[in-house]
Amino acid sequence: MRVLLVDYHPAMRKMVADHLARRGFAVDVVARAREAHAALAGVAYDGLLLDLDLPDADGMTVLSAVRAGAAGNLPVLLVTARDSLEDRVRGLDAGADDYIVKPFDLPELEARLRAVLRRSGP
Repeated sequence: MRVLLVDYHPAMRKMVADHLARRGFAVDVVARAREAHAALAGVAYDGLLLDLDLPDADGMTVLSAVRAGAAGNLPVLLVTARDSLEDRVRGLDAGADDYIVKPFDLPELEARLRAVLRRSGP
């Protein structure tokens, strides 16, 4: 499975990407919304792990673009420090398949990713 990880924090990107790679995922990483748009336009990903706090845009704009574009059915797991009920509801209502709040345990993130990928079909 090939996934795109969009997170501005270098340590978080490395920790998540390394863990998922050890578990058999192919992980591409980017730090900005514009890089996410470019990656999504050029590669058919199986899933997207998306932080909402990006330096060049709110991650919700990336989510909206995904849902409105050709990859509209791409499984999206929001991975963010935004922990209010309002934020979680907003993200799920905007089209995220799941939502996990930082800090999290890597096995839970992996399990949630597998779950959203499983629901998306083969």
